[in-house]
Amino acid sequence: MRIVFMGTPDFAVPSLKALVEAGYEICGVFTQPDKPKNRGMKLQPSPVKEYCLSMGLRVFQPAKMRDGEALGILKELEPELIVVTAYGKLLPPEVLELPKLGCVNVHSSLLPKYRGAAPINWAILNGEDKTGVTIMYMAEGLDTGDILAQRSTPIDVNENAAELFGRLADLGAELLVEVVDQLGQGTAAAVPQDDDLSCYAPMLSKELSPMDWRKTARQLHDQVRGLYPWPAATAVLDTVRCKIVRTSLLGVHSGQAPGSVLRADKRGLCISCGDGQVLEILELQPDGKKVMTASAFLMGHPIQVGVMLEN
Repeated sequence: MRIVFMGTPDFAVPSLKALVEAGYEICGVFTQPDKPKNRGMKLQPSPVKEYCLSMGLRVFQPAKMRDGEALGILKELEPELIVVTAYGKLLPPEVLELPKLGCVNVHSSLLPKYRGAAPINWAILNGEDKTGVTIMYMAEGLDTGDILAQRSTPIDVNENAAELFGRLADLGAELLVEVVDQLGQGTAAAVPQDDDLSCYAPMLSKELSPMDWRKTARQLHDQVRGLYPWPAATAVLDTVRCKIVRTSLLGVHSGQAPGSVLRADKRGLCISCGDGQVLEILELQPDGKKVMTASAFLMGHPIQVGVMLEN
């Protein structure tokens, strides 16, 4: 089976690698154009392109999908199937209709829940205890196509978005190969999504970062987990703005006002939250500094017990 793969970030690499290792013919790979990164603004290839170069796969990086160039390339490649995993570009109808076996997408949620750009993050932000991956046919709507297969996995209460990202990338790759095998054998069955059960996972922004101590301890814990590594939850500690990297739910009721510092010593930093429960800050990153433990931060920035943190 001739397959064109479309993907860009780290999340997409396991899916492409799984198809290669399963012996499928990858006749071309589409990925986003190289982008400037870091202080030197040197152009950097995407993780998918880096993998392709290491494997000798043909790489295409069209700036647009609707100007005819991409369609021309695809017609020359003659794929039987297009597989999309976090490509970052919408496919026009003429591309969706091109391969005889269609276009399938690996999506990191249990659709129809969390359609959109940031499903992993929003599942954690909303306190979900499970999520998963969906392989679906692509349609013109945003993540609205018929479902070919799904696989679920629990979300640990202390698991952050980066950790879940890696697990779902591997889970999606495994399920993708099963579905592609079924498509090749003509045994795949698709089920329409129930739009009444849908919800969306919009793009993240730094507006989500500031921590409001009037929220419950669990909500704040989920904010820290869901926004890691970017844009990261933030709090002002001893006048220093910090990214909060890791927290813990102590399961203790303080009876103190939201934002009250309950402990600030070598054992750690504990804050009272809106529901009276205690949130312990374990790791943080002051602006311009490296990630450190809360106790290491307190050595240079002592905070008095009883101080009220800003909301």
